[in-house]
This record gives sequence, structure tokens and C-alpha cells, in this order.
Amino acid sequence: MSSATPITVAHGDGIGPEIMAATLQILKEAGARLDIQTIEIGEKQYLKGNLAGIEPGAFESLRRTKVFLKAPITTPQGGGYKSLNVATRKAFGLYANIRPCLSYDPYVRTKHPKMDVVIVRENEEDLYTGIEHRQTIDVMQCLKLISRPGSEKIVRYAFEFARAYGRKKVTCFTKDNIMKMTDGLFHKVFDEISPEYPDIENEHWIVDIGAAKLADTPEAFDVIVMPNLYGDILSDVAAQIAGSVGLAGSANIGDSCAMFEAIHGSAPRRAGQNLANPSGLFLGAIQMLVHIGQADIAELAHNAWLKTIEDGVHTYDIFKEGISKEKVGTKEFAAAVVSRVGQKPELLKAVNYSKALERPLTTRPPYIRSSEKKAYVGVDVFIDCIDKADVLAAKLKPLGIDGLELEMLSNRGMKVWPGGTEDTFLSDSFRCRFLVPFDKGAVTTHKATMGLFNRIIETGLDIIKHEGLYTFDGKVGFSRE
Repeated sequence: MSSATPITVAHGDGIGPEIMAATLQILKEAGARLDIQTIEIGEKQYLKGNLAGIEPGAFESLRRTKVFLKAPITTPQGGGYKSLNVATRKAFGLYANIRPCLSYDPYVRTKHPKMDVVIVRENEEDLYTGIEHRQTIDVMQCLKLISRPGSEKIVRYAFEFARAYGRKKVTCFTKDNIMKMTDGLFHKVFDEISPEYPDIENEHWIVDIGAAKLADTPEAFDVIVMPNLYGDILSDVAAQIAGSVGLAGSANIGDSCAMFEAIHGSAPRRAGQNLANPSGLFLGAIQMLVHIGQADIAELAHNAWLKTIEDGVHTYDIFKEGISKEKVGTKEFAAAVVSRVGQKPELLKAVNYSKALERPLTTRPPYIRSSEKKAYVGVDVFIDCIDKADVLAAKLKPLGIDGLELEMLSNRGMKVWPGGTEDTFLSDSFRCRFLVPFDKGAVTTHKATMGLFNRIIETGLDIIKHEGLYTFDGKVGFSRE
């Protein structure tokens, strides 16, 4: 027998300690070879003043073990507390979030008995970078950041996952008909990488109609890869329509570290009552076992769990009269699974991990940065102002310097000068675009824009931010209106 694998375990808050105890009991009895190092996370750490919710030395444990099995936590109400999940994902480069969403019909009620979808969600970028500002009295801003290397990593992971687990199709969801640059980049990368996997079908859907199709006909999909926000929302939707969010586990994968968890919260109202269903965390732990090379144990434990579900031994959350046979608590459910280790389900599809991870899913070609020529051609100046658009434009037009000229004003993304209408609602944040005639080869300098800023400030206007405008090999690197 091989030596035990070190893992870091956090028991969390609310129902966390109960479902973690049940999960670890099943893994132990199935023969998992684990060297467990326990850390404290969650509410107690937040209340001690650790704003990230994790004890100071805990990250060192994660650096040593590189595997984190985490129960849900409670974040205290009030401002200033950081997301532990986001902090962990960023600190350890856990760029891929994997959420299998599978129905267990007829033992767990669902309208989609043939559902078997895996959501592969980008985990570090998009709106979840958490870069937000209050710009004015009336306007808040959140920056959506999508990078080429981040998109390449997650798209390639989705195809590698599909190939490793015998999946037939990878679908990309974006909203690039509106966000043509950010979501457009994600879609473009998907189209560039998909031909490298001719054995796997590929397709793209606009996320709104894709989400509708997922909710109505999930059997049309296999693996779905998405940017962060869409993936977070739709993985919960997919888990629920499969049967229950409480049955869904999650893996967060990086090049060197990984974190495994349930997708549900800490449910403090159910804590200490021996009621909670440990299945979500348990199925996250199954992904962990496969990840650390104990696929044999994962197969034993997972099939025992499937047999338990098939035998109608259910916790209160999925118990249904006429379907379930025995309502049990957390401890009793764990014991029922343990008693079935070595058995396989008869009607539900048994799992077989013998061929899992024949190739490293995180292996990929080195990223090659583009050598495009970048040229500085103007600036968007954001101004806090309650004037009408034509009044503000009249103040700004004379202020151009060194070839920079006022091209347009927009408000909440809508062009309002020149050519605006009285019907357009205006907030107190204007985007004021100054450009040189770059279509004729002109460029500007930061010194020129600093001069522009000084001239604007001298009028008494308040600059709240600015964004440089660039071309790349002559192609515009900004939205035109």
C-alpha cells in the first residue's frame, strides 16, 4: 500500500463540522490513505480580526500539502470581510472550478432524469476580481477583466477534462454580442483552441439562450466552459435542476494546488441537529481522491454512496414519500454508506475511475505573449458632472491639446453627444473621449494627456478616473461608442 497523502482539512462553521466528520468517516472506512492536517477557518477567524477568514499559519499548511478539503463557512454580517474562497483561489492559482451536475432519477426527484453536465468555470478573473469603486454620488463601478492567458488555461482545461473522462462535447457560453472585447476574447480563444481537439465536438451559445436551454433541455450539453460570473450562477442552477444543490460537490484546480468543497453554504439553522446531508462535501472529496491518485478508493466510496441513494436511505432534504424508504440523520447516512462499501448500484450507473486522469489535466503549452505594436492614441476621461451633455461638451471642446480633440460624451455607456436626445436619462458620471486622428497614423503621449487633465481641472471639473486608448497593430483596442 502506498504512503498516506497529506491533505489540509477545515471543518468550517454551521453544519460544516458534522458533514466533514461524516465525509472523513466514509473515506477512512473505504480505505483512503490520508495524512490529515487540520486548520481553522471561517467565523471564529473573522471575529478574531482576520479579514480573510483563515488563521495566519494556515496558508503554510496549504503550501505544504497542496490539497485542501474545506467545509462551508459562515461570514459574519457587515462590511470589510473578504471571501475566503476568492482569497484561496487567487493565492494558489486555482483557476478551474469543476462542478458535476448529475441527476439520480428516480431516487431524487428531477424533471431531467438524463442530466449529466459538468460546468467548468473560470475561477480568477471576470467581475470576481472584486475591483470596485464609488465614482460619484450616484454611480458605482465594477471592472470586468478577462485575459488571454486566463482564457487559454480554462478553455484548454475544459477540453482536457472532456478527453480524460470520455466526454464528447464542450460548449462555450459567453455574452460576446454585447461585451465584444471581454467575452469576445473568451469566445475567440475557445475557437482557437477547439481545433486542437478534433475528437471532441465544440459549440458556442450566447449565455442567455444557453442558460434557457440548459434549464429546459440539459441533456443537450456535456461539458460547458464559462467565464467566472456565468459559471457561478449557472452551476448552482444546473445542480438544482439535477435534483438538489445539496448533492453537488466542487473542485478548484490549479497547476500545483487544489481545493475541494460542497457548493452549498454553512446552514447555521441546521447545525448540531444531525440533519444535514453530507453528500455535497462527500462528492467534492471523491474528486479529491481522484486528483491525488486514489481513484480506486474514490470508486469504492462513490459506488457505495450511489447504492445508498438507490436503496432509498435519504436525509430529510431529499426524502420523498413513495420514493425514499428510510429517513436518516447525518451520522446514520454516513454509516449506511460505509456498510455498502464494496457494493455497486443496480439501476443507477456505477462509476469507474480506472481510466481517470491518464494524462495530467494541467499540462499545456507555454503561453506566448503577442508581439503586437501598441500605440497610445487618446484617453477616456470620466468626469463627475450634473450638467447637460451639450453644456459639458461646450466646456471641454476648447481644452484639447497637442492634437487631442473631444470626440464624444457618453453616460452609462450611451452616447449622448454629439447627437444625443432629451429622453436619455443621465447620471452624474460622464465618459469624455479625447482622440488624435489615429486613422491617419497620429499618436499621443502621456505628457499630452497630463496637460489635458490640468486644463480640465482648471475649469473646476472633477476627474474621477481615466482610461488610456490604444491601438494594437493598428486595430482599435476600445469600444467605439
